[in-house]
Amino acid sequence: MEKKNIDWSNLGFGYIVTDERYVANFKDGAWDEGCMTTDANIVMSECAGVLQYAQTCFEGLKAYTTVDGRIVTFRPDLNAARMKDSCVRLEMPVFPEDRFIEAVDKVVKANAGYVPPYGSGATLYLRPYMFGISPVIGVKPAEEYQFRLFATPVGPYFKGGAKPITITVSDYDRAAPHGTGHIKAGLNYAMSLYPIQEAHRNGFAENMYLDAATRTYVEETGGANFLFVTKDNTVVIPKSDSILPSITRRSLVYVAEHYLGLKVEERKVAFTEVKDFAECGLCGTAAVISPVGRIHDHGTYIDFPSGMDEMGPVITKLRETLTGIQMGTIEAPEGWIREIK
Repeated sequence: MEKKNIDWSNLGFGYIVTDERYVANFKDGAWDEGCMTTDANIVMSECAGVLQYAQTCFEGLKAYTTVDGRIVTFRPDLNAARMKDSCVRLEMPVFPEDRFIEAVDKVVKANAGYVPPYGSGATLYLRPYMFGISPVIGVKPAEEYQFRLFATPVGPYFKGGAKPITITVSDYDRAAPHGTGHIKAGLNYAMSLYPIQEAHRNGFAENMYLDAATRTYVEETGGANFLFVTKDNTVVIPKSDSILPSITRRSLVYVAEHYLGLKVEERKVAFTEVKDFAECGLCGTAAVISPVGRIHDHGTYIDFPSGMDEMGPVITKLRETLTGIQMGTIEAPEGWIREIK
């Protein structure tokens, strides 16, 4: 398919309507066969479960053009498994994992003209999501659901791409202990909207959320996991039951250990020790890795030795290796890359 006439190198992280998307409906206890459609609009009852009680979850993954011209996706099986966990927690019917992957394949293939060319710095972002669509007025799960998957070409998540950003410690809580922080529930992100806009109004790119119970341990941002590097090049990953299990983070841990030979520690990270790290990054599907150069904490600042001009050496190697795997310049572990044919 011929590529669309888009200024790929100047894309932001926004929504562009593409040609086709996938839709499947759950009714009378079963999923229908699903289909592709050109209609980007959704019609539902004013009393739909998603509108009344936010019964919805979503995923995010990307399709890439590799150095040899193939179109591929990155570990979609993990997105399917994570969506299953989200559905179980929200009392929603699980969309079968094999059908999830099949839907990804179909949407990417149908919108191949929107997959940015290799070297453009852009990707095709895929958004699978599910929501309660039947009327619900009492507080209970909906009886009918819709699964949808659309695609949109995107550029870097943060303005400036891989340039270090400044973030701030938030006074708000992202997720409660034993809550829904470990799944991709829409309500988690609704809760983060006011704090992120407040951070932007104050000149910061993102929030650092601490644990809600004690406010002493690092959790994550509104949309990405943290990754730290010690002065002796150990990669440290904050651990908590209320942190979303990022697929990018899990992949970076493997890259650090098996490709770069680095020591990795996944453990609780006290905020008091953040000042002692050499590097800090935010990792996730949208951002891959975005370096953090400075953290604001109620009038004081933590400045990382890596500085505000460029990302630190370890985060640079992690980013280059993972993106190399995704783009086909570095051999991938078995099962990580799925070619769209």
